[in-house]
Amino acid sequence: MEKIDTDSYQVKGEIKIAELNTHEDFGASEKELKKELKDIRKKLGEFQDTLYAHGKYGVLFCLQGMDAAGKDSLIREVFKDFNARGVVVHSFKVPTSLELRHDYLWRHYIALPERGKFSVFNRTHYENVLVTKVHPEYILSENLPGIESVSDIDDVFWEKRYQQINDFERHVAQNGTIIFKFFLHLSKEEQRQRLLRRLRLKRKNWKFSPGDLKERKIWDVYEKCYEEALSKTSKAHAPWYVIPADNKPAARVIVASILLEALKKYKDIQEPELDEEIKANLETFKQELEKETP
Repeated sequence: MEKIDTDSYQVKGEIKIAELNTHEDFGASEKELKKELKDIRKKLGEFQDTLYAHGKYGVLFCLQGMDAAGKDSLIREVFKDFNARGVVVHSFKVPTSLELRHDYLWRHYIALPERGKFSVFNRTHYENVLVTKVHPEYILSENLPGIESVSDIDDVFWEKRYQQINDFERHVAQNGTIIFKFFLHLSKEEQRQRLLRRLRLKRKNWKFSPGDLKERKIWDVYEKCYEEALSKTSKAHAPWYVIPADNKPAARVIVASILLEALKKYKDIQEPELDEEIKANLETFKQELEKETP
């Protein structure tokens, strides 16, 4: 298959999502793509073991996309070879009453990865500048000072929120969290086909919500909000990547490739050296175990 240029997917300035590719196959068959992913995720699983032993970094994996973009299946396939204790998936839904009694970043902050582990955010803190920007009435439930009606939510409000998110990510990055942010870029036609599949297959019916059709009607509004959010918050320490998502196997390979290539640059992430006294007595310990009677 063709070589993947991982850098080409990174957001580096203002973007126009409608101009970006939604399909990729690298000239490879589905079987070849699955084999490539299997090879990469094995290496990622080995890296996670080393990350845990090293114990100084955590990895935050953020995933956004339109409905039916393939978020759940991508998480399942990319992290399949991880130690189950080494990766925690958080799926953020409508804020609970407890969460609404805190600032909007609180529930995300407490879900950040422990050192040595991966945290996956399936939908993320960016919902607070995406779905809430499309539906600003949702902001009213946050009970914020100075926000009494939708008319109080102006451009200055959103600029401050982008800055707050940038500050949040800068802070956690400076304290040992490696951040990746992926937007699964799905075409409107592919979404239509996937929603139809949910309706046609009984075992997929549970995934369908009438709300998906309602949100689909304002596709262009969401696209504009994504453009602004990605353009304003893609930073060197917390980059956004736009992933063509119409071909699920290829999307998974791209994401896994970006992860592996970027993580390999952290040369300081190594398994710790054994204590000199323990190292000097390894042969003694081995002989002691070998002498035991079964």
